[in-house]
Amino acid sequence: MIRAALAACLVLLAPLRAAAGSVEFALTDTKNRPVTDAVVSLVPLDAPAHLAPPAQPLEIVQRSQEFIPTVTALVVGTAVSFPNRDTVQHHVYSLSPPKKFELPLYAGEAKAPVIFDRPGVVALGCNIHDWMSAYVVVLATPWFAKTGADGRAAVADVPPGRYRAEVWHARLAKIETRDVAVTAAPAAPLAFTLKLKADRRIRHHPVTVPGGYN
Repeated sequence: MIRAALAACLVLLAPLRAAAGSVEFALTDTKNRPVTDAVVSLVPLDAPAHLAPPAQPLEIVQRSQEFIPTVTALVVGTAVSFPNRDTVQHHVYSLSPPKKFELPLYAGEAKAPVIFDRPGVVALGCNIHDWMSAYVVVLATPWFAKTGADGRAAVADVPPGRYRAEVWHARLAKIETRDVAVTAAPAAPLAFTLKLKADRRIRHHPVTVPGGYN
């Protein structure tokens, strides 16, 4: 009888434990244009997050003498492959403190994936083609997303609790933050107006999104 009662209680409590929330972000610049390719994340303040890197490596492809995608967000411990699907060779490298590495001149598949084992922002480049640049945003939280062309992103399946919302963009002087409380109830989007620095990159292809990095 006792075991049956406990089992019934666990069944009743299960939906409460599973009652996760969703947080939507809406990003614009100071001219009210949507900001694409921003990484938004939720850092838990009540307890450490459990990180589970994907079993298979992610890919950052070299094609048309560009990195695709330009911005990749991932959790600490994630492996990334850098296949060269171009008609020329590339020499991929990073001098960023969270992950310094070098993939000497090659075509086709790189010899081994690169494991991003420290949080932070890793800037990528090619020693042969100066205009090739990209970013890997390594996060110590599993709750993150990247904004689309409309400047919006949603982070789903977030357990209720207190979080620090963070916004990163390649043209921001520093990460924007705001404390939020997540519940299962729907909430208004978190709106951020971002003051972006001028884009000083060398160009290979024309810009298609004013607030983005593509």
